[in-house]
Amino acid sequence: MTSAADLRLAVVGNTGSRRVRFFLEAVRAAGLPGARVVPWVDVLRGTAEFRSGETVRVDSPGEDPEVDRLLRGADDPTRVEGSRHWYETFTGALRGLAARAAGAGAALVDEPAETAVLFDKRLTHARLRAAGVPVPESPTSGADAPPVRGWADVRTLMAGAGLRRVFVKLAHGSSASGVLAVETAPGGRVQATTSVERTPDGHLFNSLRVRRYRTEADVGAVVDALAPDGLHVERWVPKASLDGRAADLRVVVIDGRATHAVVRTSGSPLTNLHLGGVRGDLDAARAAIGAAGGRFADALAVCERAAAAFPGIRCVGVDLLPSSGWRRFSVGEVNAFGDLLPGLTGLPGGGAEGKDTYEAQVAALVRTRTTGTSTS
Repeated sequence: MTSAADLRLAVVGNTGSRRVRFFLEAVRAAGLPGARVVPWVDVLRGTAEFRSGETVRVDSPGEDPEVDRLLRGADDPTRVEGSRHWYETFTGALRGLAARAAGAGAALVDEPAETAVLFDKRLTHARLRAAGVPVPESPTSGADAPPVRGWADVRTLMAGAGLRRVFVKLAHGSSASGVLAVETAPGGRVQATTSVERTPDGHLFNSLRVRRYRTEADVGAVVDALAPDGLHVERWVPKASLDGRAADLRVVVIDGRATHAVVRTSGSPLTNLHLGGVRGDLDAARAAIGAAGGRFADALAVCERAAAAFPGIRCVGVDLLPSSGWRRFSVGEVNAFGDLLPGLTGLPGGGAEGKDTYEAQVAALVRTRTTGTSTS
């Protein structure tokens, strides 16, 4: 049996970022030798080095302007455009660091090919649907889906699928960047709720303020500007409410088990916490599910099935969408880096009680090292 003290960890991340700091703190709390940080900027410049016997965790490249510039090919990190370039650079860098790590005798925690699927919403949707996981209906699911060249194509796809309310998302977006909640009504009325700000010269920027575009011309202009980066369209599933606010859940699944969950509530269709969403009462959500005749364990099981569709990824954050009335659940997103939930400790009975998401992942790595199994 191998000792946990033999576990030599490295993390690919941005030095000084919250994610790296939380992971290093979790490593220290577990009594392990300190993890070595491999900066993303070195990976992107081709100078990153790995060592024989290391276990390498790849974390998000976010929170670093220079890394974002190298990935996106643009100097302004608030610009929405450039997500296709970001994706192609990011996935290429993943393949490169995997080859470099393997050549040095190091092993990655997650499979780069699986991460690449998770960063394409069209491929993720198709993977989930094929696995029997409930997902919103989508006319753009899968690699063979029709291209979306602009607003006219969105309109055509909506009409063909009989959809009046949809989410239009950047195929490679994250953190609600480039997401529009689009509503249509008789008489040609169209409006969209989004965090995208369109400037008079036509450029798009991410904003921390949710806004509404109330004419088809304005909505179409935003969609047309986003389309070159690739778009995913899916049915807008009316969410359940909690205290009069729209609600969904972010559920972290580690090694196949749902370990952490947080309710997110918002006065808008976008529940992301950085856009004004707030953490809701998980006990109240449990009670609402029970009152509707359901079980919270069944909701978590949907998330575990979603995670199982990506066997090469040991930790994902699943966005679980409770339908109006808390009776049914579908999966809106599966996030490769969905574990940034500061202060949140594990669910009772989930195998991570008292641990935050980073501590739980370090414990899972230790368990694999010492027992050879990755199950909780």
